[in-house]
Amino acid sequence: MTQPNEDTSEQEFRITADQLLSFDDPGRDKLEEFRIGDLSREFGVTLRTLRFYEDRGLLSPERRGTTRIYSRRDRMRLRLVLLAKILGFSLTEAKQLIDLREQSDGQRKQLKTALVRFEEQRQILQDQKREIEESLEAMRLTTDFVQNCLAKLG
Repeated sequence: MTQPNEDTSEQEFRITADQLLSFDDPGRDKLEEFRIGDLSREFGVTLRTLRFYEDRGLLSPERRGTTRIYSRRDRMRLRLVLLAKILGFSLTEAKQLIDLREQSDGQRKQLKTALVRFEEQRQILQDQKREIEESLEAMRLTTDFVQNCLAKLG
């Protein structure tokens, strides 16, 4: 059952890659069905986020009236979406990687493709990091220059 203003009262917490990779709650893993609130609390995402992921085809909960019932498959896909997001992938890229599992020899194909994409993404992030570091240094130099100009003006 939903509560009024549920989206405005929700708070997201930041889940880490380590948490997503080692997510292992034996009690949870035995459950076959999850409600939207269950996944929201477990993964620290808003209900709006889960509905957005559903709209983008990343999750496909069963409907029982107005209630969304998520499967273990949806729960795993959510873990992978959140991990892909942390790694800097777009939702489209995340969906492409996740959907590979559904093909023949899917798990092997998914893992091999993921390794290639991870290395490509690592390089992109390294390049962005270098650019940010250069920008920060330019900002420091410019700030020092402006402060010196102000000091000279009294």
